[in-house]
Amino acid sequence: MMPFHHRMPNALTLVGMLMCANASVAQPLQAQNQFELMRVGPAHTIKTLAEASKLAKAGAVIEVESGNYIADVALWQQDNVTVRAVGGRVRLLAQGAAVEGKGIWVVRAKGMRVEGFDFEGAAVPSRNGAGIRLDTGTLHVKNCGFFHNEMGLLTNNDPNTELEVEDSEFAYNMRPDGHNHNLYAGRIARLSVTGSYFHHAHIGHLLKSRAAVNHIAGNRLVDGPGGRASYELEFPNGGMAHVTGNTISQSPTTENRLLISFGAEGYTWPRNEIHLEGNTLINPLPFGGQFLRVAPGADVIRAVGNQLQGPGALELAGPGVYNNNLRCVEGMGCRP
Repeated sequence: MMPFHHRMPNALTLVGMLMCANASVAQPLQAQNQFELMRVGPAHTIKTLAEASKLAKAGAVIEVESGNYIADVALWQQDNVTVRAVGGRVRLLAQGAAVEGKGIWVVRAKGMRVEGFDFEGAAVPSRNGAGIRLDTGTLHVKNCGFFHNEMGLLTNNDPNTELEVEDSEFAYNMRPDGHNHNLYAGRIARLSVTGSYFHHAHIGHLLKSRAAVNHIAGNRLVDGPGGRASYELEFPNGGMAHVTGNTISQSPTTENRLLISFGAEGYTWPRNEIHLEGNTLINPLPFGGQFLRVAPGADVIRAVGNQLQGPGALELAGPGVYNNNLRCVEGMGCRP
């Protein structure tokens, strides 16, 4: 007879060994997929975003009951946190409160997501009070609104920061001396804005970005009646700008006759290209408007398949590729 320690394991023993092995693999996988669910609102133990931001752990999902939250400001520093409104919209009304003298929310975290919030009324002594101030990290903003702040959404100049904005609205953001912007991205790695609506800036721009890479697609940048925006869209330091499928229109009361500006403050990125494709560009001014201005020195200017309404010409931007851009007149259709 074979010694005990040399015997082959029987079927039951093999099953047990496999179960133990699988359990040892599954346990860490399950731990990775677990997340902390927090509920916030008047009917819950955690009643404010300020408290939730201090208690949340990395990877938490925070569901916030709809309603108005007054002076409820928060600093977010935990990675991979999702904050979403449930049962309707959540309105964060600053009413004089701010985090670190910067705004309603300050974000220094990677992988943060926010959905269903309105940020309103941020004002601080520096006059840069933002609905959200993104200092560092990566942030995805979806279905949010930024209204009546000094700055709608503002980033720092961290070269590793990335911001994605989806299906959101920016309007009536104004600081006392003007020069506000509905959305202002500093010298960050990447900005993506899709499906969003920008209107009624005051002296400043609807959207201004110094990011290295920009994807601006499927938005309405339409200042609207009574709007006093300067540029509708500006990339002051160049970079890579892909502007696709947007409607971009200035107001008759604009502070600047130019819709889109590229490189006006000098090129600071290794590669500087603007690709303007499939947009509708509207200049309601009877004379003197300009659709696009590009500072000398850009690597690529490409404007293809755009529809132009009102006076002005894309080719004034400088040497580049200008194909299939149509001139459209109300009631008469579009022609090359």
